[in-house]
Amino acid sequence: MLRLYDTRRRAVVPFRPLSSTITLYVCGVTPYDTTHLGHARTFLAFDVLVRHLEAGGKAVRYAQNVTDIDESILQRAARDGVSWRDLGRREERAFLADMRRLGWRKPDVMPHATREIPSMRRMIDVLLEKGCAYEINGGVYFDTSRAPQYGELSRFSVARMRRILAAQDDAALDDPQRRNPVDFALWRRVPSGPMWPSRYGRGRPGWHIECSAMSLRHLGPRIDIHGGGSDLVYPHHENEIAQSECATGQRPFVGWWMHTGPVRLEAEKMSKSLGNMIFVRTALETTTRQALRLYLLDSHYRRPFDHDEEKLMRAGERATALADALGRGPVGPVGRDSVTRDVLAALDDDLDTRTAIRALERGARTSSSTAKRSLRHLARHLLGVL
Repeated sequence: MLRLYDTRRRAVVPFRPLSSTITLYVCGVTPYDTTHLGHARTFLAFDVLVRHLEAGGKAVRYAQNVTDIDESILQRAARDGVSWRDLGRREERAFLADMRRLGWRKPDVMPHATREIPSMRRMIDVLLEKGCAYEINGGVYFDTSRAPQYGELSRFSVARMRRILAAQDDAALDDPQRRNPVDFALWRRVPSGPMWPSRYGRGRPGWHIECSAMSLRHLGPRIDIHGGGSDLVYPHHENEIAQSECATGQRPFVGWWMHTGPVRLEAEKMSKSLGNMIFVRTALETTTRQALRLYLLDSHYRRPFDHDEEKLMRAGERATALADALGRGPVGPVGRDSVTRDVLAALDDDLDTRTAIRALERGARTSSSTAKRSLRHLARHLLGVL
């Protein structure tokens, strides 16, 4: 049985979906810069998860959003003197091209924030009607006092929450008169930039409401798995839980919260804001898709990952050695040999791709020709390293 770690429960728990179709929502890109290895590692982890579920005969409905309106995009567009729409479209095309080169299983639906404004306004209306939100100076804020379980995902103190909020790109736009410093914007009246009409006044939505509205519209009020980088636990995912459960009256909003560890460069988290990024397209200039996938998957998804050029070079050698050991020939079907069982058992154990890859490498050197048909299938269609 597949067992997955749930951040909310702080435990690895047997995975039991709500229905025959598994629903998965992954927080996607804010397209204002090219895809770095941190993005790729997160999306490849969920790529393998979906492949594994589908290989086991499960139907998966996979949604991943595109945050194409955001303060970060507006700030970068202003800095570069370009249209925010043109910037977003250009960088989204680059992201999709990078992920295609990595052999990504594209999500079933990729909703864009700018196209989902009506669904966000509808959810805000519901929150106001239920008394979970309030209007102030032309904006709308979520009242965190109406969410009794607020903070259960992050388990952060209010003081820590406030420190994190002060460092957000949109911190300067928050109304100082909101009832509580951790109350968050659902809709903002803004002095400039793109705006949309609403009954609360012209403005634009807050960041968090987009994912709640999109997951509700495309996947339903409760979903099986919600994923993203560990930096999204607070405030983004914490706020999603509060507004989604208040709006729908259904709990829990998410069965399993899966968070990937950061990719670090010289002990610092790889991020756009710090500018310390290794881009996917740069890495692929000197290595193959299979090698880069092996490199990024050769560590448990929940652990921090320290980029190491020597390890990346060795990953190229390992990918070549694996292909040579597996040889050419028929691919599949999945067999019952001990190595196949070991690889699948590792993936069932909280998606332990590192152990799965190591088992595959050992088995490729010693398995029979019949078993290698199965191992070629796993290497190519589940892990994407062949």
